Amino acid sequence: MFTGIVEGQGEIVGVTDTEGGFSAGEITSDESSDGGRRLRIRTDLAFDDLHHGQSIAVSGVCLTVEEYGDDWFEVFLAAETVDKTYLGTVEEGDVVNLERALAANQRFDGHIVQGHVDGTATVTGIEQVGDDWFFEFDLPESLSKYVVQKGSVCLDGISLTVADRRDDSFAIAIIPTTYDLTTLSEKDVGDQVHVEVDVVAKYVESMLDGYLDRLHEE
Repeated sequence: MFTGIVEGQGEIVGVTDTEGGFSAGEITSDESSDGGRRLRIRTDLAFDDLHHGQSIAVSGVCLTVEEYGDDWFEVFLAAETVDKTYLGTVEEGDVVNLERALAANQRFDGHIVQGHVDGTATVTGIEQVGDDWFFEFDLPESLSKYVVQKGSVCLDGISLTVADRRDDSFAIAIIPTTYDLTTLSEKDVGDQVHVEVDVVAKYVESMLDGYLDRLHEE
């Protein structure tokens, strides 16, 4: 589990596309011919606890460390991850947000983030207001019911609060620290961000659906 409090950034320094959507050591299946990707990410962050099998959120996508060195690590993107995120299009030199999984003895500062991306949204507007920034995004119809005014949303791995909610868009107010320490400072209108909606909203929906189904049966 993550909190959406980004620790810093990493740079893509290696990209390898694979013929099948499986990681090294896995058994391939004739039923899947979709390709995956392997990314090598360099970071100046003091990740002194890196180890094989560790979970790291890469711009909000929960990925597993396969190999690592003093200032780099490698992760594998399965075909589904390539299809559902924009990590299938990143290139060497691109920058990503990084957060290690939450330790049991750490302070919980953001909100519950699983690293399971629900979709992508496109930046439709960027405006600087004083020292802050105001970002506007389109709102995919499939996610609209989970995004509420003043509610939590995770964008590119960043725990944020919805400042404005409209029928087909939403906006976020970004403080200078968040702007400087994350990839939002690299975004332009037309760029995509990963969206993970609040998992609590999805649990509530699931429970209510079951309740309503029972009412209809009665």
